[in-house]
Amino acid sequence: MGLPLLVFGLNGFLNFIPPPATPMPAGAMAFATALMQTGYMMKLIGVTQLVVGAFLVTNRFVPLGLALFAPFMVNSIAFHVFLEPSGLIMAGIFLAAELYLAWVYRAAYRPMLAARVTP
Repeated sequence: MGLPLLVFGLNGFLNFIPPPATPMPAGAMAFATALMQTGYMMKLIGVTQLVVGAFLVTNRFVPLGLALFAPFMVNSIAFHVFLEPSGLIMAGIFLAAELYLAWVYRAAYRPMLAARVTP
């Protein structure tokens, strides 16, 4: 999971992966255009993918990386379910990997998910 995230994160800055030949549906295109027009969101996504990929590849800060990547995964699944279904299989594979790793590292999340914690 880490290596593809490193590659996709680098692609966010270097644009070496060609865009798909088939056009995106109108809603997906409008959403992607809105993200690009913010001026920061695509860079933030690229940096997040790059950092999380580096965490996973080096096996350092894996629980933190998974927590940082979770909001992206939620949005990615929603994007492909509602706007661009052709990428749903790949998004599902990443979701399965995210959930598997979160389960493996579940002990690291116990303190964060406790209802009452003393500082």
